[in-house]
Amino acid sequence: MSFGMFYTGLSGLNVAKAALVTTGHNTANVNTPGYSRQSAQIASNGGIYAPGVGFFGTGVKATDVTRSYDRFLTTQLNQAQSANQSLSTHYGQISQIDNLLANQSASLAPLMQAVFTSVQAVANTPADPAARQQLIGSAQAMTNQFRATSDYLSGLNTNANDQIAGSVDLINTYSGQIASLNKQIALVTDASGNQAPNDLLDQRDLLVSELSQLVGTKVVVQDGGQYSVFIGNGQTLVLGDQAASLKAVSSSADPARTGVALLGASGRSVELQDTVLAGGSLGGLLQFRNETLNNTQNALGRIAIAMSDTFNAQQRLGVDMQGVLGKDFFSQAAPGIIANNNNKGNLALDVSFDDTGKLTTSDYRLSVEADLSLTLTRLSDQQTLTLPTGFPASTVSTATFDGVTLSFASGSASAGDSFLIQPTRSGARDFDVVLLDPSKLAAAAPVVLGNPIKNLGSGLISGGTVDADYLATPLANNVTLTYDSASNSLSGFPDGSTVTYSAGATMRFDGISVKLSGSPANGDSFTIEKNSGGVSDGRNALLLADLQNKKTIGDNASSFNDAYAQLVSTVGNKTRQIDISNTAQTSLTAQIRTAQQSVSGVNQDEETANLLIFQQMYQANAKVIQTASTMFDAILGLR
Repeated sequence: MSFGMFYTGLSGLNVAKAALVTTGHNTANVNTPGYSRQSAQIASNGGIYAPGVGFFGTGVKATDVTRSYDRFLTTQLNQAQSANQSLSTHYGQISQIDNLLANQSASLAPLMQAVFTSVQAVANTPADPAARQQLIGSAQAMTNQFRATSDYLSGLNTNANDQIAGSVDLINTYSGQIASLNKQIALVTDASGNQAPNDLLDQRDLLVSELSQLVGTKVVVQDGGQYSVFIGNGQTLVLGDQAASLKAVSSSADPARTGVALLGASGRSVELQDTVLAGGSLGGLLQFRNETLNNTQNALGRIAIAMSDTFNAQQRLGVDMQGVLGKDFFSQAAPGIIANNNNKGNLALDVSFDDTGKLTTSDYRLSVEADLSLTLTRLSDQQTLTLPTGFPASTVSTATFDGVTLSFASGSASAGDSFLIQPTRSGARDFDVVLLDPSKLAAAAPVVLGNPIKNLGSGLISGGTVDADYLATPLANNVTLTYDSASNSLSGFPDGSTVTYSAGATMRFDGISVKLSGSPANGDSFTIEKNSGGVSDGRNALLLADLQNKKTIGDNASSFNDAYAQLVSTVGNKTRQIDISNTAQTSLTAQIRTAQQSVSGVNQDEETANLLIFQQMYQANAKVIQTASTMFDAILGLR
């Protein structure tokens, strides 16, 4: 019996020691990231049957060391962290644009206002060279700020490219380590008779957690406990002890952007669509670039292009101080079209502006289908736009959409080819003042009207505005319109025609529009002459000033200031929305982490109590051994 007590006490001593070691391990790793609390599992050794008496217990044994782990909570936490990191990254990026646009010292609104204030000053005192120089200076300050803002946004794009490349390197590091741990865990588990290597499992789960903060992941546990990790729309990143590799590449659709490609076993890379890489900091970066950065650059470019186009058009309809028709005041960017690097065909297309007032802030994708037909998609809303039947060909050479004209140049397409059309991306970058001579500012109208004093009636000629048709046939000779009371008509038009007189009606010829009012007498004449010296004439400058409030943007629905205010509001609202979502997601993530740590985390107070319990267990079993020894000595003493 004493030997039985001895072995029973010894088993209890060993189990107490195992529990103490496990508890000590927990205490030591209380601050170790990813560590899950471990517990020694204890079971009875069973009993030995004594005839006529029953079963006597033989002590206790440690059957396993398990970790406190809830896969459901861990998966929830990984998903929450992924969404949280995506929102946090997106907010960190978009807030930079929001701060830039909201900064009064960097805002474009007061600079645009200053330009039109200077235009009005020229209209008031067209002969004043200081007023003219002030207009040029104000315009230069505005275009400088447009370019500076564009450069800042381009810098954000460059930074995003660098961060994407860095994220890809980290993803590859984590995936390789997860695959390595898969192999180690399988080997150790087999060697230990299917005992779980808890610390290795914790290390693997920590790597998955870190990976989920970079990109959205899905983990599938295979037979044998190995992890298969998938990203995107099911792309395999880790399968057993094999890890795929990602690569940061220059996007085939747009070389200015860094994309992500998956390397296959053959070494061939397949570029992944940005939209499939959701979640994590990488997903947040891609979402920011596609939803905010590109749109902001396009919106800013559209304002610059519209201002340049409308200002230049009106400038060309006036004459300078020498009576010469005006030249362009601003430079204007050209729309861009980029052929995909993977195109097999040699189709070449040209793109130009048709109507800048109809431009949107979207990019467009032109895709070649299997039957060689073309599909044009507006990327902002994924709307398919209609193209002329047969385009592109020599017989159907142009297609017009959203203020843009696409023209066939040469070559032919192959199925699967694509083109990226960016009408306004470079608008702010290429915006500058090209007219630097104040005397060349076309503040005057190209024609002057006359009401000879010899006229007997009360008729008056007014207006004298011109449109773009005037540029094709500028007034070469003076025109004198004569009123005939018998026929109630005016003659003297360059084409020899006569026009019935109607008081207040507009008469138009060769791009010139005039009005006659009052009651002219028979034989009264009215002159329309070429303005040969527009020194003190500010009529065209007044028309330039009117452009400030004219609806020239967004299908002629917004003015320049309206469009800029809309951009600031859109970015501000989006920033606020993401901030609110990020705050809510951060709170949710904290709640899930608390729930997960309540299961897996080490509680120092609890471990201290366990140490005391297992210490007493150890001491009690030592007493059992001591008692067995005393009994054994007593038996020996009987001899």
